[in-house]
Amino acid sequence: MAPHSRIRLVLFTLFLLIYLMTVLGNVGMILIIRLDPQLHSPMYFFLSHLSFLDLSYSSVITPKTLGNLLTSKQNISYLNCFTQMCFFVFLGPLNVSFSSMACDRYAAICSPLRYQVVMSTRRCCSLVFGSYLIGFMDTSVNVLCLSRLHFCNSKIIYHFFCDGPAILALSCTDTHGIEIIIFISAGSTLLVSLITISLSYVSILSTILKITSTSEKQKAFSTCASHLLGVTIFYSTMIFTYLKPSKSYSLGKDQVASVFYTIVIPMLNPLIYSLRNKEVKNALNRVMKKRKDSK
Repeated sequence: MAPHSRIRLVLFTLFLLIYLMTVLGNVGMILIIRLDPQLHSPMYFFLSHLSFLDLSYSSVITPKTLGNLLTSKQNISYLNCFTQMCFFVFLGPLNVSFSSMACDRYAAICSPLRYQVVMSTRRCCSLVFGSYLIGFMDTSVNVLCLSRLHFCNSKIIYHFFCDGPAILALSCTDTHGIEIIIFISAGSTLLVSLITISLSYVSILSTILKITSTSEKQKAFSTCASHLLGVTIFYSTMIFTYLKPSKSYSLGKDQVASVFYTIVIPMLNPLIYSLRNKEVKNALNRVMKKRKDSK
């Protein structure tokens, strides 16, 4: 077997294992939250939504990537490429989901007596609907901008999926104006989300430091730690990948960052939120015990 073929086989095996873990982890998280009544709270409502987005996000990219690794004909039609990019952008409001989860933690820790009123079912549904609305708006902007591009010579996408920066780098027309519009659209969403999360956690940290009970303080820190870890990983890779001009597009660096962002993070999120969460572990034990007793 040629060295190039061996590398592709190794990558195929690695990505397949990651994808299987992503599906198992996120579907498992959704089922546990749905099956256990004690997890029917705003926090786990947002967490189940995040799992759904992770699963969908990975499924838009990974199956096609696996197919390309198995065949020498690594091509994609213009329509399929555009469709993949649209779904990728539409499912991008993961950052808005993180903002919603930050608001939920703020209400739970800073206003515990008003928590059920502040995070009502209607408000939670509105926040989720808002994330999809933002995704639709970002998709519309990207479609309108990228549909105006012209490709004169090479039509080889130096990436493993149809990503905006990779497509912009192929265009033979002036993309400066389009880059500014996309940057403003994506940047404003990221900025608002980051400000929301930052302000929420400044207030949360201030409230936690005022707690006199050591056990209660540790419990509050533990509740927020998993969310902060997920936020840090997500935003660091997203900012590195997208908030820069296409002229600085680097094949190696951007592909590594994108693999982490599109394939690895959707697998990590359910692990982060389950392994560091005693309530999820207890819920899993209750669900397994219930199934065992029913047999």
